Amino acid sequence: MRLLVTLFLALPILMQAQGGRGRGAAARGADQTPAPVVEDGIPVTDPLIIAKCSGCHKKDEKGNLTRISWERTTPEGWQEAIKRMVRLNGLELKPDEARSIVKSLSATHGLAPEEAKPVMYFVEHRIQDEEFPNDTVREACAACHPIARARSWHRSKEEWDLLVNMHRGYFIVSEQSFRGRGAMAAAAGGGRGAAAPPAPGTPPVDARPPSDQAVEYLARDYSLNTAAWAAWRARMRAPKLSGRWLISGYQAGRGKVIGEMAIEPGASEDEFTTNVKLTYLKDGSTATRSGKSVVFTGYSWRGRSTTKNATEPSAQKAGGVPAELRETMWIAPDQNSMEGRWFWGGYEEFGYDVTLHRANDGVTVMGTDLSMIKTGSSAQKIKIYGDNFPKLTTADIDFGTGVTVKRIVEQTAQQAVVELDVDAKAIVGKRDVSIRRAVAPNAIAVFDKIDYIKVSPDTALARLGGVKFPKGYQQFEAIAYNRGPDGKLNTPDDVELGRVDAEWSLEEFYAVFGDDDKEFVGTMGPTGFFTPSAEGPNPKRKFSRNNYGDVWAVATYKGAQDKEGKPLTARSYLVVAIPLYVRWDESEGPK
Repeated sequence: MRLLVTLFLALPILMQAQGGRGRGAAARGADQTPAPVVEDGIPVTDPLIIAKCSGCHKKDEKGNLTRISWERTTPEGWQEAIKRMVRLNGLELKPDEARSIVKSLSATHGLAPEEAKPVMYFVEHRIQDEEFPNDTVREACAACHPIARARSWHRSKEEWDLLVNMHRGYFIVSEQSFRGRGAMAAAAGGGRGAAAPPAPGTPPVDARPPSDQAVEYLARDYSLNTAAWAAWRARMRAPKLSGRWLISGYQAGRGKVIGEMAIEPGASEDEFTTNVKLTYLKDGSTATRSGKSVVFTGYSWRGRSTTKNATEPSAQKAGGVPAELRETMWIAPDQNSMEGRWFWGGYEEFGYDVTLHRANDGVTVMGTDLSMIKTGSSAQKIKIYGDNFPKLTTADIDFGTGVTVKRIVEQTAQQAVVELDVDAKAIVGKRDVSIRRAVAPNAIAVFDKIDYIKVSPDTALARLGGVKFPKGYQQFEAIAYNRGPDGKLNTPDDVELGRVDAEWSLEEFYAVFGDDDKEFVGTMGPTGFFTPSAEGPNPKRKFSRNNYGDVWAVATYKGAQDKEGKPLTARSYLVVAIPLYVRWDESEGPK
């Protein structure tokens, strides 16, 4: 009965979803609903797009193509739309035609840098806690996918409405989120689950369905025509990126990494070839890579690189060197810096966080091999990394008050090894490191004591695999903190000191009586590298359940003690889930 009710509710919606711009007008006329205000579209002038798309997307006298001219999005968004047209509507494209269309639409119907930056984590494949304007929008959109998926698009109000109808037509289960769980329960169960009347004196509750409230929010904050896009369309220029770039980065499990990227022109003005050399500061090991990239919309770097000395990640070695990785970066409008993520893995779970700056003729300070130095220490050796170092004296190098550079042990044009004395009463906190007029902000921390540690990430997800689907690994780190000037733990002024070597273990997260997930979900390595178990029924578990479950990932650091003289400990909540069996229009990234 409930299934029949659900289908009955969906029938008029399915009928709406089959229509496009124009067909809905007749239906509105029948019920006398006022027609929505039609916004000015963005004309399509590319002959290839017109030839391939105008068979279904009608062209008007202004050069607009229905649907397309009222939407803007990222390169990944346009690639996903093209894939859907191929699968569902019989669009036929050669690979080079598809690439050309993605480039063209990204240039004329893309996002401004200011619009794309807040949702970069989505195309960088980062797991991130998202913020929502309210719980209703969360229910309408994020029940199935990150809200960043919607925020990566800018549409007219009518297009946002049509997107809702498309979901209702293709994904019937979305109706539960769009109408609200209480409304669906009432429709399917004869009134059970209906919301109780509000208490006297409480503010009025917005009774509209979650889908209507979400569309209102998206149409307002992610509209088609914005000042940012208008400004960028005027400013947009071909990327001039050839030359030498300096890389500062971080890889979970391996720490700081620095390097250089040589960028050379490719086949067109927005394509490039690259050669990269990376150095891990912890052990001095190096890796070299070569790759190709495309820059969309004047600032969206999308690339792939390969290496000959690959050592893929495994449970035995955390943070291996991948044979191929993907590069997603945001280029600053002045084209002098980039930032983003280079990633790989079955679920893109491994990666470097990177920042690149264009090399110049002046001195550049990139950072230090140590993340912290203790008060009262003497003859502390530390390496400073950078570019174009001249012949240095101790007077050229500054770590701030209370830290004295005693001597320069050795130096090259890219590295200086110095010896420091740190006053016992030096002020605790982050310090800039400068060489003459060049500065690396917050490059190192001065501390008197490690007061506590945290596990990063504080909540984590791994996935079973290894039989028919890939495993989804997880790398944990223990990060040390100082109490900060106020002397209190876990307050905003606490000083992050950096990664410390800890001992790792798993503990049971007791969700039910007799919980035994710890015995089946996987193993924790000595470096905080978690390897999940295989997917599939396990006859050793009760009811032959799969090896999924939730546990605590626990770090124990014996280099410092708490008030009771015990080693510092911290933990992270780890969910070990089944493989991702279905990926809804998952974009591989432009190639």
